[in-house]
Amino acid sequence: MADAPILGGGTLQLDDAVFGVEFNGPLVHQNVRHELNARRQGTSSSKTRGQVSGGGAKPWRQKGTGRARAGSSRSPIWTGGGTVFGPQPRHFTFKVNRKEKRAALRSALSLQALRGSVAGLDAGAGFDTPSTKGAAKTLAGWNIDGLDKGRTLLVLAAGEDNVGLSFRNLPKVTVLSADAVGVADVVGARRLLLTAGAVGELVERASGDGSTATTTATEA
Repeated sequence: MADAPILGGGTLQLDDAVFGVEFNGPLVHQNVRHELNARRQGTSSSKTRGQVSGGGAKPWRQKGTGRARAGSSRSPIWTGGGTVFGPQPRHFTFKVNRKEKRAALRSALSLQALRGSVAGLDAGAGFDTPSTKGAAKTLAGWNIDGLDKGRTLLVLAAGEDNVGLSFRNLPKVTVLSADAVGVADVVGARRLLLTAGAVGELVERASGDGSTATTTATEA
């Protein structure tokens, strides 16, 4: 069973069924597209010539002026006219099966574990009250060659609000709950910081069997 260091001392055991699988690039790419597309608003809209107000009267008579025929001042070739094939409200989502979502999450978590960029955090140590200074000191002691300057993703379990309040104002730190974190969030982070409760919820989500994961923390 793989493990990850707990910042401040100790070891967090990681389930190999979730943190030790082979990376599946195409599946992860599909899920990242699915999640990012779902976040798009899709509200861009332009008016066609039939939606632009005015233009009901013929600008000039059909013949005899020497100018080209014109039936409406709201033609797309006129200034102030409608738009041809402009953007319309739409949704960008596409379906991804639940098994594929779980497999992609396992693959993304395993990639972080493989490169050694996963660490544990004791949510009950030093965070009885929110403390950004304590959070910064905790992260300062986590040194990973080539990864310490990237974005850090902190995943929390339910009821660990004080930890989130401590870390959320730090630069390049994103705080998410275990039930809201997605494949795109895990892949886009350079470092992954997990509480023991968050690991259990992630294992439950990724396995999909509804069972509660067993994670143990060992003191150094």
